[in-house]
Amino acid sequence: MLRYRLALTAAIVGFLVTLPHCAMSNERLAEVRQRVEPDLKQQLAVSGFTLGDPLFVRIFKENNDLEVWLRPQNSTVFRLFRTYAIAYFSGKLGPKLQEGDGQAPEGFYTVAAAQLNPLSRFHLAFNIGYPNDYDRALSRTGSDIMVHGSNVSIGCFAMSDPVIEEIYLLADAALRNGQPTFPVHSFPFRMTDERLARETDNEWLSFWQNLRVGYTLFEQTRMLPSVSVSGSSYVFESASAPSPSALDH
Repeated sequence: MLRYRLALTAAIVGFLVTLPHCAMSNERLAEVRQRVEPDLKQQLAVSGFTLGDPLFVRIFKENNDLEVWLRPQNSTVFRLFRTYAIAYFSGKLGPKLQEGDGQAPEGFYTVAAAQLNPLSRFHLAFNIGYPNDYDRALSRTGSDIMVHGSNVSIGCFAMSDPVIEEIYLLADAALRNGQPTFPVHSFPFRMTDERLARETDNEWLSFWQNLRVGYTLFEQTRMLPSVSVSGSSYVFESASAPSPSALDH
């Protein structure tokens, strides 16, 4: 009986402690929605999108670019909505290898609703999901790699507060509207023949060539390839290619 009462007391205390946190979370997000959503919805409508459309995020470290792609209703392909400037990321070109190395990851990651953090000390944030299965297969370590507000970062992608507000609302709406997860593809640079040709002596060339397969499949179809891991490589399966006219819209 005493054990039951102690457990019940602990559960009640835990519940009460979470109430302020939940209230703060709701208040911050409600304020951002009220201030940002009206204009964002208008911008989306002009481009043929709706708040809640499925989302895809693509990052190019060398260019300091974070692209937001959306798939409009009744469409099978993604279209670019906006390219945002990354305010800051640390490290150099190449993957993250271990906790504390200051590197921002490269690879294919997935974000679910539980990875969104409206109470980040960097305003709003979402965890990209590093380390993924590929990273763990190579014994790479690290944690809490975010896309967040502010303009400072160690290992994360800092976007500035006004920019993360838009990205966060798009992500939150997509997940609430039924997208189970959204992908984040992080590349060192735009994976063209010309750019890769400059890296023939780079230690990460074979890794980048593997990343390029997934990059190219999306470029060809504007549909997300399935991504898995076999040994020390990513493995991709292309989605069905749309008609050429679909890519023009």
